[in-house]
Amino acid sequence: MTALTRRSRIGYALGGIASGTYGTVPGLILMPFLTDLLGVEAAVAGMIVFAPKAWDFFLNPVAGRISDRSRHPHDRRRPFVLRAGILLALAFAAMFFGPTAPPLAGALWVLALFLASATVYAFFQVPYLAMSAEITDDYSERTRLIAWRVVVFSLAILVSGATAPALVELAGGVAGYRLMAGAMAVLILVGTIGVWWGTRRVPLTREEVAGGRLFGQLAEVLRDRDARNLIVAYVLQAVAIGMVLGGVVYVARHVVHDPGVATIAFVCFVAPAIVLTPAWSRLGRAIGKQRGFAVATGVLTVGLIALLAARSGDVTVLLVAAGVVGVGYAGTQLFPLAMLPDLAAEDAKRSGTNRIGMISGVWSGFELLGYALGPAILGLVLSLGGYRASAGDVVAQSGEAQWAIVLGVSAIPALLCAVSLVPLSRYRLDARLRRAAAADAAPRAAG
Repeated sequence: MTALTRRSRIGYALGGIASGTYGTVPGLILMPFLTDLLGVEAAVAGMIVFAPKAWDFFLNPVAGRISDRSRHPHDRRRPFVLRAGILLALAFAAMFFGPTAPPLAGALWVLALFLASATVYAFFQVPYLAMSAEITDDYSERTRLIAWRVVVFSLAILVSGATAPALVELAGGVAGYRLMAGAMAVLILVGTIGVWWGTRRVPLTREEVAGGRLFGQLAEVLRDRDARNLIVAYVLQAVAIGMVLGGVVYVARHVVHDPGVATIAFVCFVAPAIVLTPAWSRLGRAIGKQRGFAVATGVLTVGLIALLAARSGDVTVLLVAAGVVGVGYAGTQLFPLAMLPDLAAEDAKRSGTNRIGMISGVWSGFELLGYALGPAILGLVLSLGGYRASAGDVVAQSGEAQWAIVLGVSAIPALLCAVSLVPLSRYRLDARLRRAAAADAAPRAAG
């Protein structure tokens, strides 16, 4: 079994800066940018946020397949990560430098650039995820590796998620969004260069080569019952978190009537992942990744239900509930990402074929689809509640619209998380791998 050095874990984790920033900021900023500055109707704005990530749903398995077939077997994924990360930073920044009137022109510009950034992100994120199944073959080491990644990823979410709204408010209007875009592009570049440089001396532990045709390999992946169950559970939670991320600015502006609370709430939501991920990791080593994932999901669901109290307008209640959500969120980020390389490596071992990138691509595609569906569903909920879009000015929202905002970040996401426990309960691979790891460790302990 292959243990990694601390330097290797940190090197891999640095990629979380780029994925955390890009994965967070559009969901947090793009809907308000479209509805409250460009004057785009909420349901249309939700679909604009949804469409590019839905495109990645189809593209990500292709990106994984291409990286599986890389002609550099000892450096299979890193060149993809570097090139795509640089292009991602440029495309993301350009998204906020287009026309602001009329609303149609602004909406089309955002859609086009968001599609471009989503395309290059596929060639960053999928090879990056695939690396976790190739640089170690140890069941517990993968949890430690992903724990480092989750900490850095959470720091990136915290920094980008807290800074992005603050920069928008600091400069105000179009200038604020453009200042924010430039700063976030720099973070994406830092993460890209960091993972490329930090993993340069880490050897690969898998030697299988890619084979077969694209759709045949994709069918093999989707036939795996454990893969299906884990993906369904994770996607349901991604939809829920996408709704929360997309709705926090609306809660701050229109329910508690203090835009600055969005930054504080976001800190309460993400900060526990930085502090508690090592504790979740220890729990996973004690009871297994699947059970740890279930416990974390329960905590997350309780926190989401508590967010219903935000309708009172009490900032303290909102922040406490956000903190409970954050505790559960820390675990729900760690465990599925630690289970993904188990799935991919076990598939390669069983089949003798390298489709680690394909599996990572399917995973990432469904993940992005879930995160994209979140704002789209939120936009629909806001429209049904009578939310009124504007072109820069803050518009007073009706009581029904305020309830729609609160339900969109609490009751509906909580229901999705509760339902996710059903497919998670049907996941069987973790128990088998735990038994195998225990059997392998017994002779070493006796020796």
